[in-house]
Amino acid sequence: MSRIAKEPVELPQGIEFRQEGNVVTIKGSKGSLSLELNAEVVLSQDEGALKVGPRSGSRFSTAIAGTTRALLANMVQGVTDGFERKLELVGVGYRAQAQGNKLNLTLGFSHPVVYDVPEGISVETPSQTEVVIKGTDKQKVGQVAAEIRRFRPPEPYKGKGVRYADERVVIKEAKKK
Repeated sequence: MSRIAKEPVELPQGIEFRQEGNVVTIKGSKGSLSLELNAEVVLSQDEGALKVGPRSGSRFSTAIAGTTRALLANMVQGVTDGFERKLELVGVGYRAQAQGNKLNLTLGFSHPVVYDVPEGISVETPSQTEVVIKGTDKQKVGQVAAEIRRFRPPEPYKGKGVRYADERVVIKEAKKK
């Protein structure tokens, strides 16, 4: 069996867990998330913890049990604490400004880039060169961060562009004469 799936998912106080058929819903202070379970997974709840196991002994069943356990753990963390991703804009004149559910980016193009923020995600700009993306769904937060970064990824010669706060860009040496 998957070593990840053997570990139970702890449900903290204030978290509501509901299973209807093969759909699991977890509610918390930050919101509610749902997940459709695979038919190869068995889910059981005992005393504030969720246990995930494979229905059969096949490789797929064990693999999907570990994946399901990780997804459930992310859902519990999302509805209690939430997820956050920080982006930095590096470059002269590169700016970001959050206005409601839109993010206005000036990235050195001849036109400003306007990004529509999806529902369930909030975007803040503490300074003109920082963007903080917050939400309950880990996948959605990461996807929004990747889409914003894709407008102008960091280039290897000067390091200009949109980068993750923890990203290290290796600068290449310029061509010699």
